Amino acid sequence: MTDSPSQAEIIDMLHQHVEAGCTDMLADAPINHFDAAPPEAAPAEMRPVEAALEMAAPVAPIAPTQNNIDTTELAASADSLPALRAAMEDFDGCALKKTAKNTVFSDGVEGAKIMLIGEAPGQDEDRQGKPFVGASGQFLDTMLAAIGISRTENLYISNIVPWRPPGNRTPSPDEIALCQPFIARHIALAKPDMLLLVGNISNKTLLATDTGITKLRGQWQRYEADGLSIPALPLLHPAYVLRRPETKADVWADLCSLKKRLAN
Repeated sequence: MTDSPSQAEIIDMLHQHVEAGCTDMLADAPINHFDAAPPEAAPAEMRPVEAALEMAAPVAPIAPTQNNIDTTELAASADSLPALRAAMEDFDGCALKKTAKNTVFSDGVEGAKIMLIGEAPGQDEDRQGKPFVGASGQFLDTMLAAIGISRTENLYISNIVPWRPPGNRTPSPDEIALCQPFIARHIALAKPDMLLLVGNISNKTLLATDTGITKLRGQWQRYEADGLSIPALPLLHPAYVLRRPETKADVWADLCSLKKRLAN
């Protein structure tokens, strides 16, 4: 029979285990962890007063999610553009608003015959509270100015989603569906004669189509909703054009189509 190790030897062995990276110790005998755990002790019988209090405890209401909030009635209740803006600024049912600095409602001339609708604000738009004010917006202004269209004279601008998605990510289908009644009401109150739908999301949302913007661009469509039937021209997003300079010729052809229609 061997002598038991001294306390100093035990401590020395533990130091060696730690230095070797050991994190667990082995028992003298194997343990079967698949054995059924012993049954838990049955809870003590609840006294009548405690039972009554527990049954009477109120259930906390479940906070509404984006999927079950209906914005249709809220949007329809607005009878003017200022009222719609106020309703959207007071609305807290979209998670995007919690991370955005501003509600990006519109820019340009209210009552203009042409209404341009983009996708969602970016960082610059969120900071200034206006749509299309960053690099892509400046490029958009330059393109439209070439055919005599300006947000200071004859153009009204808005977005499908009025709050910037974090990191400039694409809005989710739920976020788009939540905001759609707002932009539909916006169009109805603005009463434009013509729509310019910029980017993939704008076209798919307002034209109810699965066709991508690269196939739709330049082909006149009709926006049909709320008793309205408005001619709509799908356009490539200026951010896309800046990334793909070879598409500038396509944009110019589409703008020439717009100019021709305006002349008629």
